[in-house]
Formats: sequence, C-alpha cells, structure tokens
Amino acid sequence: MKILKSLFLFVCLMFVIIANAQLQQNKIDPKTTFQKFSTLIQLINYQYVETADVEKLTEDAIIAMLKSLDPHSIYISKKDVQRVNEPLIGNFEGVGIQFQIYQDTIIVIAAIPGGPSDELGIMSGDKIVKINDELAVGEKINNKFVFDRLRGPKGSYVKISIVRHGVDGLIDFNIKRDKIPLNSIDAAYKINSDIAYVKLSRFARNSVIEFKEALKPMIEEGVDKLILDLRGNTGGYLDVAYNLTDELLPSDKLIVYTLGEKMPRQDFTSKGGGIFEKGKLIVLIDEGSASASEILSGAVQDWDRGIIIGRRSFGKGLVQRPFLLPDSSMVRITTAKYFTPSGRCIQKPFKGVDYRKEITERHKHGEMVHADSIKFPDSLKYYTNNKRLVYGGGGIMPDYFVPMDTTFSSKYLIDISRKGILNNFALHFVDNSREELLKTYYNDDDFIKNFPELNDDFLDKFATYAEEKGVPRNDKDIETSKKYIYNVCKGLIARNLFEINSYYKSIAEQDDVLQNAIEIIQSDWAFKKLN
Repeated sequence: MKILKSLFLFVCLMFVIIANAQLQQNKIDPKTTFQKFSTLIQLINYQYVETADVEKLTEDAIIAMLKSLDPHSIYISKKDVQRVNEPLIGNFEGVGIQFQIYQDTIIVIAAIPGGPSDELGIMSGDKIVKINDELAVGEKINNKFVFDRLRGPKGSYVKISIVRHGVDGLIDFNIKRDKIPLNSIDAAYKINSDIAYVKLSRFARNSVIEFKEALKPMIEEGVDKLILDLRGNTGGYLDVAYNLTDELLPSDKLIVYTLGEKMPRQDFTSKGGGIFEKGKLIVLIDEGSASASEILSGAVQDWDRGIIIGRRSFGKGLVQRPFLLPDSSMVRITTAKYFTPSGRCIQKPFKGVDYRKEITERHKHGEMVHADSIKFPDSLKYYTNNKRLVYGGGGIMPDYFVPMDTTFSSKYLIDISRKGILNNFALHFVDNSREELLKTYYNDDDFIKNFPELNDDFLDKFATYAEEKGVPRNDKDIETSKKYIYNVCKGLIARNLFEINSYYKSIAEQDDVLQNAIEIIQSDWAFKKLN
C-alpha cells in the first residue's frame, strides 16, 4: 500500500512539473486564464439571481473563444459528434436508401447497391407511408423524422410500408439494418474511348479505394486521359488528400508539408506505384474547392503534372486536429498550416474577414467572370518545378480560367431555385411517368441521346407547375433561363430514373468548364507548356 501511495504521489508530482513547465513555456498565468474562468462559473452557479444554465454558458464561451482564433477552429457538441463525422468516416448504420421528400411524402430515389433495401427489392419511386406502423406522411415529415426512424444499430430491424405504382395495397418490408457506405465519388464514366471523368465530392476515409475502383476498369478499357473534378469539394482528411495525390505522382515527390508554431514540419512525399502516374491529367476547381482539394491541385500544379482549369479555389490552408472534451463533445483546433511543394501557403487572410461574404465579394468585384480582376501581391510569387509562375496566399489560381456563365440568370430562375422547384418538378415528372420512361429509355445513355429537345410544351408544363407552387409565370425571364431550366431538369430526371452518375453525364454538354477541359486534354499545346 505504501508503495502504491508513493507511486501515486510521484505520478501527481510529475503531472505538476509537466504542467508548470508548459505554463512557463507558453507564459500562461493560471490566475488570469483557467482559474479565472472556473471561478466565474462557480460564482454564476451559486450567486446569480436566477437559475443559470451553466452547461450552455460554458458551451457558448467555448464557441466564442474558438471563433476569435480563426474561422475553422470549432466546437462540436456531444450529440453532433457522430453526425458531423459521418460524411468523412464514410459509412453509417441504416436501411440504405437515397430519398427525397416530395409533397410531404418520402420517395425512394434509389436503393444503395448491396445495402439491405436493395437486397429486399425496394425500388426507385417507392413511397414510404409507414415506419414501424407509424404514419409517415404529412406536415411532420422532414429529413430528421426519416433519419431518426430509419437509422439504427447494425442488426436491428425496422418495418416499413410502401406504396408502389401499379400494385394494389401496401407492401410491407422488415429490414435488417446494416453498415451503409457513403460514397465520395458522385460520378465516374468514360467521356469517350480514352478520356475518363471522375467527380470527387469530398476526401473521405474510403475515397482512395473508391477512386481506384472507379478508374481501374476504365484504364483497362484504354483510357489514358483523366479529368478529375474537384469543384465544390470542400476537403476532408489530410492523409486522404496526400494518399489520393500519391496516385497521380511518381515516387519521391513532395506533396504537401505542414508546419505550425507548436507543430514541427512534417513532409508528405509520394511513394510511387499510383494508378495514374502518367497520362494527361486535368483537375477542375472553383470557389467551392477548399483544403484537401487545394492540396491535390497545388501539388499537381507545382510539379507540372497536369493542368488546373476553372476558377480560383477557396483558400483554406489550415490544418485542424480533433480533441475530445471530458463530456465526449469535441473541438477541432487549428494546429498548423499546410504548404504546397513550391512553399506556397494558400490560406487567404482571415483576421477581420467575414468568410460568409467571401463568394459575394468575389461576385462584386467581377472575379467570377474576369480573371484579370484577381490581384496577387508580388511578395507571394512562387515557381513550379519547371519555373512557371504561381501565387500563394489566396487559393489556387487555375492555369486556365473559365468564367461563370451568367447569361441565363433571371429573377424567375432565382425564385424557382429558392423554392426547390427544379428538383420537385423532376420528381413530379418521373413519378407520373416512370414506367413509360423506363420502357422508352433502356439506360441513361439512351435517355440523354433521345429525350425530346427543349420545346414549348415542356416549358409550358414547367411554368404551370411552378405557378401552382407559388412562382408567377414570367415569359421574358423564362426565355432568358429556358435552356438552363431544361438542362437541369433533364439531368434531375435522369438521376431519378437511373443514378446520380446519370445527372452529371446529362448536364456535361452544357458544362462550360468541362467542355473546355475536354478540348484542352485532346490537344497537345497546353501540355507542352508544362515542360
């Protein structure tokens, strides 16, 4: 017992010594920091005139504290930890359907391949009207209602009742929940015999595996050119960004390094043996591409491995590390900056800047349509492996700028977009004619090729539907926006009939950035400039 007591005292003493050393190193006075805060909480708890929610006060203080540091250091409550991590971890436990709520009804868009619903034969277009004998229609139906009832521990059961077009009465399914993958690749297909297109929505835990599985069969079929679409990809895991970039670079190439005042430099270098180390490569970026997307595009640009096309990326070059708090809540604290191989930190200034207004400001000063409106200071000049000029401190500037097409913009388009009418019209269209459409078009390629061209009848049906949903008809604006309305609706109809891949295949012809990329990757002149 004496030995245990002595050991306990020794451990305590070591903790005190270490803590004191850290306090001395960082010059923290406990009386003006954590002791001060703890005393205040106690005073409020015992002396305040009314009962105070001390836990909420603590959370509010943490949120305000982190907000004062930088825009990316955040607090995540205990109940939100799992939900926030799901998109990056890459799976959850549930029944495995993609759904949308249309007119207070849950409509199955698709059963996730290999998931429990897919194995039981649940189909696109099925309407879920009961969950565990509880009515699942009406005003109470929202995403939370569905998630709370369909998700659950692996191995547990949930009963659903569906209405299926052409079948009398309800069809009951007793579904055994399982792990459901969350894919990070939205689209992967061959544009032609030698060009592959892959759209990556985030850098999640399974992204490298998904990328290789998507690309390998296309390479085996003769693909030697790749367009990797990172537009709207806000990032994800740093190590996944490094490993996916490694699939594109030969060995012994610095991909990224991280460095912070309290974090020593850490280099991430390619190992080689990647699935697409050679062949023509184009990466698409825009103002929504951030963090991990900028690591990959920065490395590709700095090593002159490929061509970056689109618009300037967001400009997030800070590394966050998660830390659990005693009540199982979490903070993500910025611990370092990351730098591209040329030494660029692409983090834009954040002190005194409102990130929420970033995109609005870009629109205001014309950046979305004019490349020459973007100014980088000479102090942030860097050079690629082959001495091409690039800049740091404000995102990745593409090698070829493609302006945003605003010719179709109108107040009518803003109104229908705000109310979700484009998506709901596509759901309505498919719901009323799914069987006929599937008999007419045997796959998405057939649909994309043979679906009727834009005509007055289609526009009239759309405008009538929009008017029923509260957006008055405006023929002048409809004329301005008609091509965009038609193309997006066609893509959404394709997605609801087939899969999400079908949406991107359908809208490809109207995608200016992608069409520029296709033209450039089929020529040699742009790639010669890399050498």
